[in-house]
Amino acid sequence: MASFISQVVLLLTIFFGLQSFSVASFNFQVGGTKGWIVPPPNDTDTYNDWASNNRFRVGDSIHFRYKKDSVMEVSGGDYKDCNATHPTFFSNNGNTLFRLDHSGTFYFISGASGHCEKGQKMIVRVMVDESLHDHAKSSGYHDAISPIGVFEMVLLLFVLECVASYVI
Repeated sequence: MASFISQVVLLLTIFFGLQSFSVASFNFQVGGTKGWIVPPPNDTDTYNDWASNNRFRVGDSIHFRYKKDSVMEVSGGDYKDCNATHPTFFSNNGNTLFRLDHSGTFYFISGASGHCEKGQKMIVRVMVDESLHDHAKSSGYHDAISPIGVFEMVLLLFVLECVASYVI
């Protein structure tokens, strides 16, 4: 009997442990070795090209390294107009780590005068978490929801079958 209970406890521990398992997040270096700088005049899309070549997920971070500059998260309209008067996020410490905490679009611009107009701006699109239910995706609900997967369901059925065969 003790052996059976130990097995059930072990299986339940594995089951609930898998529920909290998450994929590792990544830290992306904006601008690579050059960092967050004003791009050359012939390459004003450099940051958007870089961002579009990466796949960002909820929980990832983007790291801005810069000197005598700043980084701001702004609205889509403020991004388009290079308007730095109403940022939702601002940092000027030269070493900014920004966590992508939800799916959707993030707009970043330089807060230094004239830099955004010269192309120092970037759009980051964070992918929707595929583990969300279709209803949750369409309603804009993006909290951490993890529906029971096939493995977890099989494990649960196995545990229930073991309990039932022991009781009966």
